[in-house]
Amino acid sequence: MSAIGDFLAMLAAERGAAANTLAAYRRDLEQAAGWLGDLEHADVEALRGLERRWAALAPSSAARKASALRQFYGFLVDEGRRGDDPSSALPRPATRRPLPKVPSHGDVEALFARAEAEAAGEEPMAVRLLALLELLYGSGLRATELVSLPIAAAPRDAPFVTVTGKGGVARMVPVGGRARQALARWVAIRPQRGRYMFPSGAGHLTRVRLYQLLKALALRAGLDPARLSPHVLRHAFATHLLEGGADLRVLQTLLGHADIATTQIYTHVDSARLVALVNERHPLARPRARD
Repeated sequence: MSAIGDFLAMLAAERGAAANTLAAYRRDLEQAAGWLGDLEHADVEALRGLERRWAALAPSSAARKASALRQFYGFLVDEGRRGDDPSSALPRPATRRPLPKVPSHGDVEALFARAEAEAAGEEPMAVRLLALLELLYGSGLRATELVSLPIAAAPRDAPFVTVTGKGGVARMVPVGGRARQALARWVAIRPQRGRYMFPSGAGHLTRVRLYQLLKALALRAGLDPARLSPHVLRHAFATHLLEGGADLRVLQTLLGHADIATTQIYTHVDSARLVALVNERHPLARPRARD
């Protein structure tokens, strides 16, 4: 097996990297190998030349590629396949994490109003869409987590579902009353085939199809479809919970973030609430009592 193949096998076995993550690493490493030739034995000068190759890329893309190479060379050193680590020569592009775009409360209400109206006639695909929408916004699931839910995950005695997130890590996610009702309606009329909550063909509904369904719903609800996606609804779940006073650590658990730094991005979109909190609660914000 090649050095790249060995590295990817390690990521899968020891870190539980998801298939999409492994595919992204493979693309970045094989592209670099196409430019440098023998990637395993590339020297400092060769890696330094990648800055010119990446000049037209967005900083975030260049940073991702550099990170893949750093981990690759770290793996080679750990395995004794190299005596030195040349990755210090890689460029370190400055990245700024973009703020998530979040629909307003009014937009969310319009989206749900349309979905509920369409599901009122118990047409199966409309009921399914409502259940999908409730879980995206009501529980903050990732698209992959949602479409791959097994039918065994349907809430019964407790208002939770167990989902398998990034890296194969399982977590318990609360399901509110509305979402439980929508799921119960869908399970009652769901085609009785396969092991997935949302079956399609021989497998389950795809992420691409979920994306398309939400875009179409947004259009029917009079919203800009370009501003809606499964991930946008996950952002809305997180932001609106923070606005309601949720603790950041709790939010980290609900979203399945391994690092609190990933969750902290949502504090930037909730600055208005934080300012209001300081103005209301800080001792110096209160008028002094007169003697």
